Amino acid sequence: MAEAHPGHEFLFIFDRPYDEKFVFGKNITPVIAGPPTRSPLLWKWWYDVKLPAVLKKYQADIVVSFDGICSLTTRLPQCLVVQDLSFLHRAFPGSRARLLFYRHYTPAFLRKAARVATVSAFLKNELAATYKTPADTIDIVYGAANDIFSPLSPTIKDQTREKYTGGKNYFVYAGTAHSHKGLTMLLKAFSVFKKRQQSNWKLVITGGPVLKNDKFIKSLATYKYRDDVVVTGAVAESERVLITGAAYALICASPGEGFGRLALEALQSDVPVITSAGSALQEIAGGGALHADLSDQDDIAAKMMLLYKDESLRAALIDKGRERARQFTWRRTAELLWENILKCKPHG
Repeated sequence: MAEAHPGHEFLFIFDRPYDEKFVFGKNITPVIAGPPTRSPLLWKWWYDVKLPAVLKKYQADIVVSFDGICSLTTRLPQCLVVQDLSFLHRAFPGSRARLLFYRHYTPAFLRKAARVATVSAFLKNELAATYKTPADTIDIVYGAANDIFSPLSPTIKDQTREKYTGGKNYFVYAGTAHSHKGLTMLLKAFSVFKKRQQSNWKLVITGGPVLKNDKFIKSLATYKYRDDVVVTGAVAESERVLITGAAYALICASPGEGFGRLALEALQSDVPVITSAGSALQEIAGGGALHADLSDQDDIAAKMMLLYKDESLRAALIDKGRERARQFTWRRTAELLWENILKCKPHG
């Protein structure tokens, strides 16, 4: 966005030392305004005391916040970017203090913002329904996935499968948060799949939160098909590229997610997706996904079996998913956000 509008000055405000890669243009001025905000109390102080002072010093015109937080003290018009409402859901991944902060202050932030940008129509509708935010003040600014997610060569796929599943095909499950209930439902669905198909396929579960879920780890120890379940724990993004790209399909469940990055990563990798019906994930994945009720083990299993049996369907989903993924680029994101900023005017 900064590169596309060289006639405008951009002030990048950090609360700690920054990576020099963020300063990629002559029209960007970086500012460190500490101390690092590592708690909700410091967030409040930083946005309401520190930030207004910096804005006044540099004579800023408009504030864009990507954290879902507004300054409640500055008089400058603010564009508030809301990327999810996970704090309204039981699967919120942050601390209780952060959950309570967002639940308490989000209504005030939405009233203060001159304009709201959100990452899906699903989330726009949720904002309007939950907080009565006028729909005509909310713009949809779709995100994108990292370009490193792309189709793998047959050789790399074979090597990845050999590493994680002994060369067997597998479904990979991914989510930004892993609830005990959701993981248990997944195992039940996988049991149905294994019983009916008599298959040697595996289930790979990724993500750091899984290993911290004591209830799930204990239940996995007594699970009938535990030898066919691989729990990787947290892995680097470069490794996720391999695990995702070598999968037969991705099962994606992220309660409260406003966009659908994990699903989009799979589509870019030519991997079809099974995801929750009536969600932002369904909106983003479009025709590249099968949609299931992820609270229904039989529905999840039915979709797994459908992909297992129907190669033509899987190929069609890959083609549709590839086309769908092309619609989401960071350049498009920048253009949509710029349009949102241009509409940003102070209340009253």
